[in-house]
Amino acid sequence: MKRLVVTALTALTLASCQEAPKGYVINGEVTGRTDGKVYLKSFRNKMFFDVDTAEVKEGKFTFKGEVDQPLLFGLATEDMNYPVQLFVENTNMDVKISNDGETITVRNSPVNAIFQENSEKVFEEGYDIDSLITKYPASPAAAFYLYRYFTYQLPLDELKATRAKISPELAACPYVKDLDGIIKQLENVLVGKVAPEFALPDTAGISVSLSDFRGKYVLLDFWASWCPPCRRENPNVVKAFNEYKDKNFTVVGISLDKDKSKWLKAIADDNLTWTHLSDLKYWDSEIPALYGVRGIPANVLLGPDGVIIAKNITGEDLHKKLKEVIK
Repeated sequence: MKRLVVTALTALTLASCQEAPKGYVINGEVTGRTDGKVYLKSFRNKMFFDVDTAEVKEGKFTFKGEVDQPLLFGLATEDMNYPVQLFVENTNMDVKISNDGETITVRNSPVNAIFQENSEKVFEEGYDIDSLITKYPASPAAAFYLYRYFTYQLPLDELKATRAKISPELAACPYVKDLDGIIKQLENVLVGKVAPEFALPDTAGISVSLSDFRGKYVLLDFWASWCPPCRRENPNVVKAFNEYKDKNFTVVGISLDKDKSKWLKAIADDNLTWTHLSDLKYWDSEIPALYGVRGIPANVLLGPDGVIIAKNITGEDLHKKLKEVIK
């Protein structure tokens, strides 16, 4: 009996001295596919990038690796238009995805429990992101949702108040760092401040500076050919431009396109006859970040002195504001 006890204690001691398992293991299953490939994609600045590939065998696949902290990734089969999203953390995760990308379930992952629970709710009108942060102040998933979807929805004071509720434990989290950077940029482009100077190539590749338009009312119009809401708003901007172009007003289009031919075609198709600028770097362009732009369409109205008069005025609000300030 004593020998059994000693043996048990020895085993327990050995187990306690062993290092905890390092890295993550994604034990995956794809419904609707028995073979092919699955791609693991890292997330950065609204974009996904391939980082690993796994073979699908009899509907199963596996990824192994290590992350410094829980981070958002995507999984995609060859048939998906857009990856399904999950947080990868250093644990053994059981993941089940559908081949069409419509569903994903993740087990054995505390971060993903929060992420999945709110993945659809965050898009509902009136969703209370402040309550989510209050409930889970140390969750990377909650911090991600604030950074990704609410930096362009919340007024700056509300955004800062909610940010203050995030735990200091997440100081190194990239989504918190990006959030802090966005808040700083938004503070630099408040109404009443001078708009930051920049220069970008026009459609002919010639560098054009914001200061070139000093002395005019200028609407900085952030858009892209691939953005349906932008294309729907374009006729409204055209109407405003035609009405006020002879009254010391112009529009400067700043595109987040990455394909020049599609950019130029959209300009022609939508009859956008003002100055157009783009470095064709998509969301990696520095100018949208400089102005705290997180979603498009977005715009900034400047006075002749370069001071910001208004931001994100669309539809009839754009015409009302122009009528108010341009006499």
